[in-house]
Amino acid sequence: MKQLALKIDVDTLRVTQDGVPRLQTLLQSHRANATFLFSLGPDHTGRAIKRVFRKGFLGKVQRTSVLEHYGLKTLLYGTLLPGPDIGLRSAEVMRAVQKAGFEVGIHTWDHIAWQDGVSQASPRWTEAQMVKAEQRFLEIFGVPAQVHGAAGWQMNDHAFMHLDRVGIRWSSDCRGTHPFIPVIADQPMNCPQFPTTLPTLDELIGLDGLNANSVVSALLHRTESVLFTGHVFTLHAELEGMRLLPVLEQLLQGWRRQGYRLVSLGEMACVLDPLTLPRCLVEQGVVPGRSGTMTLQGSQISTLS
Repeated sequence: MKQLALKIDVDTLRVTQDGVPRLQTLLQSHRANATFLFSLGPDHTGRAIKRVFRKGFLGKVQRTSVLEHYGLKTLLYGTLLPGPDIGLRSAEVMRAVQKAGFEVGIHTWDHIAWQDGVSQASPRWTEAQMVKAEQRFLEIFGVPAQVHGAAGWQMNDHAFMHLDRVGIRWSSDCRGTHPFIPVIADQPMNCPQFPTTLPTLDELIGLDGLNANSVVSALLHRTESVLFTGHVFTLHAELEGMRLLPVLEQLLQGWRRQGYRLVSLGEMACVLDPLTLPRCLVEQGVVPGRSGTMTLQGSQISTLS
C-alpha cells in the first residue's frame, strides 16, 4: 500500500488559532489523515532574529516572505512584545483537532529556545524543556503524548534517550530516507524514528526558479518514486495553513491521483514491525534550502560493539 504521512508542525499562537482550523477543514474534505504536532509553551518567534548571522538565513527569509506568512505581531513576540502562552490560550483549538480524529503530539515547549539551543544543551536543560511540554500536553488532552516531532529537526543524545524513558511510541525528529531505530551512545533506542523524507515547501520555493505555482509539480515529481516504507512530508501550519493552503490542496489532490493513502505517523508506525527496522546512527548535517544544521539519519549498522 502506498502511504504518505502528513506531519504538521505548529509553531506560533497565530497559526494555532487561525491556520490549524483551516488545515483541519481541508484535510477532512479530502479524507486525509495527519499528525498535528503542537508547540505548547511561550511563543518567542521574535527571538529568531539572532539567526540573521546564520549562513543561508537571510536568503531563506527573502525567498519565503517571512513577514507575509508570520505577521508583524508574531515577529515581535519575545522581543518588543511578551511571548504569549500558546497552550493556555489555544487548548480548545488543540482539543478540537483531537476530537476530529487526528493524531496529536508534542512539537516542543518553546520553539525558538529548542531550535536554537538543544544541539549544545545539557541533560538538565533538555529534560526540563521536554518535561514542561509533556506536562502541558497531559493537561490539555488528558492522556500522555504518544508521538514527538522535534522543532527544526533539532535533537541531542539526551533528547533521544528521554523519549525512551517517557514511553513515546514513535517519533519524527530528523531528516532521512526511511524508518529506523536510532542508535545513541552505542545503544539502540526503543522509540522508532519516521524521518521526513521529502523537502518542505519553504525549502523549494525560490530555488531553481520554483514559485508557489510550480512547486506542486516539482514535489509530485519526487513522489512518483514510491518508497516501500512510505514518504513523510512535513508541512508548516504557518505556510500551508495560511497563504499556501491552496498549494496544499493541489498536493493532496495530486497524491491521491498517484495512489497514495494519506495517513498519520501513527498509522504508518502501526503497519511496520519495529523489530525489523534497521539500526542507524544519527548525525548533524545540512539540507538544501534550509539554513543551519539539523539532525539527519546516519549510516546503518549491523552490529553493536
